[in-house]
Amino acid sequence: MKRIFVICLSFLAILAAKAQNPIYYLLVGTYTDGGAKDGIYIYRFNPNKGEATFVSKTTGVENPSWLCISKDGKFVYAVNENSGDTPGEVSAFAFDKKNGTLTFLNKQPTDGFAPCHIIVDAEGKNVITANYAGGNITVFKTNADGSLQPHAQLVGHEGYGVNVERQEMPHPHAVVFSPDGKYVFSPDLGNDRLYQYKFNGGDAKDVLTENDPPYLTIDDGFGPRHFIFSPDGKNAYLLNELSGQIIVYSYDNGKLTPVQTIASTNAGDKNDRGCAEIGISPNGKFLYTSNRGAANDISLYKVQTDGTLLENGHQAVGPNPRSFMIDPTGRFLLAASQNGNNIQVFVINKNYGLLQDAGTKIDVQKPVCLQMVPAN
Repeated sequence: MKRIFVICLSFLAILAAKAQNPIYYLLVGTYTDGGAKDGIYIYRFNPNKGEATFVSKTTGVENPSWLCISKDGKFVYAVNENSGDTPGEVSAFAFDKKNGTLTFLNKQPTDGFAPCHIIVDAEGKNVITANYAGGNITVFKTNADGSLQPHAQLVGHEGYGVNVERQEMPHPHAVVFSPDGKYVFSPDLGNDRLYQYKFNGGDAKDVLTENDPPYLTIDDGFGPRHFIFSPDGKNAYLLNELSGQIIVYSYDNGKLTPVQTIASTNAGDKNDRGCAEIGISPNGKFLYTSNRGAANDISLYKVQTDGTLLENGHQAVGPNPRSFMIDPTGRFLLAASQNGNNIQVFVINKNYGLLQDAGTKIDVQKPVCLQMVPAN
């Protein structure tokens, strides 16, 4: 009887450990313009060991450079970041969480070139893309099977900036929901504005309407790129690609108030800072940014009690770290080296936020976007 009791306790402990640290699927969006046409790669990621095991990949999907996953994990949406004479598109997939495979559903044109970012609302009924070279934002309604209807709304940005090479027109670089889902924010690299929209998910056509004010004006030449909220929703952080700086805001029900500006990088020529991604740990204690150009590193910050940032060092990574992500457990940071054709895994020190190379690399062609969803 005692032996059976011990075995039962051990079994329960194993179940508790699995529940505490479930296995995740890691979905990787890539650029396929180098000849590869595989597009989206899927791995099983073990947050206990920081190890990834290849599961599947798509074929014939062009430049799925940014992905989003529906809240229930059943559907995946990807931009097709086409440019030049090829219009941008967005593709919809059904996701089989049992087998870790994607099934193509359909795709729709974005009516804007080079879509570079995508989100889906909490109910899975609205998908929104930022079209970098189109200077606009596109809203799609979804069908019950997860497929996309033709776009319901097209919202154009106007204006330009002082950098004649990079800011000749509007360049929306991201779309981001507020924590409560009532607003959508869009940093525009081309005109130095942070747009803010009211989100009306149930409306058939006017899903996005202007907030008051319709946008915040950022300093000339900053080039707003990516934008995130703190886990508690009290602060927001705007990464500016061209100036190499982060703007910290306090946030309250659609209102942003700037409280700090701090450097992400000072490396290299001021016209080639190349800040790319920004992320915050699940516990809200540590914030990270990636820097391309001359730096090729991750900048580390401690988040103070008022949401402001204290610089905490830099971690060298592979060439052109276009993106990274922190796994849902907060144990690992995965850095995607676009030019190195791999994803490097780092252990996050839980006390100080410092990064230690885990000695694990995931080889994949031109990785850009990293997303995770529980495998069970």
